[in-house]
Amino acid sequence: MPVPAAQARAGGPGRGVCVLMAELSRRSGVPVATIKFYLRDGLLPPGTATAATRARYGDDHLRRLRLIRALQEIGGLPLAAIRRILTAVDDTSVGPHALLGAVQYALGPRLDPDAGDPDWQAAAAEVDSLLAGLGWRVTPGAPARTLLTAALAALRRAGAPLAGPGLAEYAATAGGLAEREVAGLPDLPAAGRAGLVEAAVTGVVLYEQVLVALRRLAQEDQSARRFGGG
Repeated sequence: MPVPAAQARAGGPGRGVCVLMAELSRRSGVPVATIKFYLRDGLLPPGTATAATRARYGDDHLRRLRLIRALQEIGGLPLAAIRRILTAVDDTSVGPHALLGAVQYALGPRLDPDAGDPDWQAAAAEVDSLLAGLGWRVTPGAPARTLLTAALAALRRAGAPLAGPGLAEYAATAGGLAEREVAGLPDLPAAGRAGLVEAAVTGVVLYEQVLVALRRLAQEDQSARRFGGG
């Protein structure tokens, strides 16, 4: 779990073995210069000072570095967005749902609604109706909501309605997957808040690519079965 605020101020390293910065760098795979930058910028709490220019670091620092790397390398997030997520991680008054929401919103994408476009308006109404019918509890500003609206608006402009399964069937499949994914996230006492966020980032970003790849492979298979594959 992340270093508590009082312990961070006191320079506590957290549980587990304490190591010097060079060993922390080796274990985390993060260069020493980058670790020093994170310390200066407040993204990483200070270690326990052992001399004027030396400090020791614990397991909490390793977990924090691993989380920052996941947010940067998997999520592709800038430091400003990472800082917002870490603030939520360290704020124990933020519950798991709000914490995962902070991750979803940071991951984006960021799209500007085109409220004056009739295709956008029709798509937005379709999305509103779909979510209401499903009973999904989704905030009005959810990035994925805007992404779905943009995709449906683009389909309308292209005159290309969804082929095969309807939107509701896609949503039902996604709902079943999401139920199992969220149920599979680690509990806070076991993984800590940073571990929960790291699992969510990995799940959202990497497994989206897994789903895309599996869908394309399945489409190739079905095309070969229907039209014949050479």
